[in-house]
Amino acid sequence: MNNPVTSWASGPMIALDLETTDVDPHRDRIVTASIVIITPGLPGETTEVTTLNWLANPGVDIPVEATRLHGVTTEQAQHDGRPAADVVAEVAADLAQLWTPTTPLCAFNASYDLTMLDAELRRYHGRGLPLGGSVIDPLCIDRHLRPVSGWDDRRTLANVCAHYEARLDAAHSSAEDAIATARLAWLLAKRHPQAVGLLDLHELHKRQAGWFQTQENTYANRQERKLKQLVARGASSEKTDQMRERIAKIRASAKYWPLRPDLGDTAQPVRTRPAAPQPGEPANARASWTPELDASLREEWLAADPGALAETLRKELATQFRRTPGAIRSRLLKIRCDPELPSSTCDEQRAAELQRVYDAEYGR
Repeated sequence: MNNPVTSWASGPMIALDLETTDVDPHRDRIVTASIVIITPGLPGETTEVTTLNWLANPGVDIPVEATRLHGVTTEQAQHDGRPAADVVAEVAADLAQLWTPTTPLCAFNASYDLTMLDAELRRYHGRGLPLGGSVIDPLCIDRHLRPVSGWDDRRTLANVCAHYEARLDAAHSSAEDAIATARLAWLLAKRHPQAVGLLDLHELHKRQAGWFQTQENTYANRQERKLKQLVARGASSEKTDQMRERIAKIRASAKYWPLRPDLGDTAQPVRTRPAAPQPGEPANARASWTPELDASLREEWLAADPGALAETLRKELATQFRRTPGAIRSRLLKIRCDPELPSSTCDEQRAAELQRVYDAEYGR
């Protein structure tokens, strides 16, 4: 057991981060992996930081949206990356040596990275990921200390680092993300000694599992409120049934941390990696539109008051979908809703007329 007057943050720790092809930990693949080893020196000595890096050839194409985030293209991974099976085996072997009951593993959104590594080990080697010691997840801890307030309260690594004034040199570089995660873990321990820093590592691990379950169930509650709104607006039974299934699976997997079971590809809401927004753009300005998002946008437009001002409604939808008003207008036209007439669709002729008007606005 840890010395009750000494924080685990004063001892050795390691941090893990993965960059991947997409966001499903059971079906997508590892592209880069980094393990950061932090060894405190004796009094008066500097802390030693060692970084282990891997670049894998995932064996599948890397979507352009993922490349925009971590910078690795399919061609680069194929040319410079090592076989994914070898990379996965090496990462797991190093963790087996470094991750011990007295050396915790830090990972931001640990249930994602560890579940991804576990799935890759099962895919290539027919075995799961053993948990060598305790896990420190700054995201889980932060959500416990500062409960999420709503849909717009996004807890990305960059956002959480900014809140705690932790240095993050290059977001979505697995090495830099891992180092930043370790910094966050250290800061959380120092700033919240009673709730975090002075807890025994095993106790902190156990508490995070409980916090995670509470957080996931709270998220499911928000999804259920959204479902009620969709039902009230007359959403299709197919959409509401899918949402009910997702909610049930969120609740079912909430009790598993840090390794999540594979409950099917609807266990989490459909998400795609967004392209990096330009300065001043909303967070999702360049994100891909999924069929689910298209259906949601269409339902919102067709359920609107026919007498509403189109421009005002597009701005409201831009806020809701975290896009620009121009992106909302373009997408409405793409899905054959009339962007100038709330609650109305448009035929091919009307769509072509509007497209010519919009093109003229941009000098095309």
